[in-house]
Amino acid sequence: MTRDANDSHGAAHFQRLYDANPDPWSFRTSAYEQEKYERTVEVLRGRRFRSGFEAGCSIGVLTRRLAERCDTLLAVDIVEAPLETARTACADQPWVRFACMDIATNWPGEQFDLIVLSEVLYFLSPEAIACVAGWVTESLVSGGMAVLVNWLGHGDDPVSGDEAVRLFLAASRLAVTLAIRRPRYRIDVVT
Repeated sequence: MTRDANDSHGAAHFQRLYDANPDPWSFRTSAYEQEKYERTVEVLRGRRFRSGFEAGCSIGVLTRRLAERCDTLLAVDIVEAPLETARTACADQPWVRFACMDIATNWPGEQFDLIVLSEVLYFLSPEAIACVAGWVTESLVSGGMAVLVNWLGHGDDPVSGDEAVRLFLAASRLAVTLAIRRPRYRIDVVT
């Protein structure tokens, strides 16, 4: 069965990936992932956040690093499979909460001063990106920041990383305050 290019990758897609490999993107061992995480934390510029939200937390590798900067952190993933690993990875950080949530159709009813969307937007359809952009805009407190991290490679995803950022910005009232572009990824801080 072929997937319409305008459809978001849903829970079944990610469940298949985690069934095949509990760390399908080699978050713990990939030099690319480690370098990207380092840059992601650097854009926070040593700031402390009252309430953070991480969408697409997977097995919790970036979550642990974000938790060091947050008084509370809600980390979510679209499937339950990686969340148990993430909970274990962050067991010594009791201020981190986890939930199974599809951000394309559901968003937490909370306010945040940090929202991190690391390599999740390009898995969404243009319509879902617009919806997420609206939710981010509504739930980001004044003075807060959202961090968009997007892979620049080509796959069978609904949109490219560059297109994901363009669609997000077009649908939000937020502006880029810092942009980093590397050969394989981009990071955009929006406020």
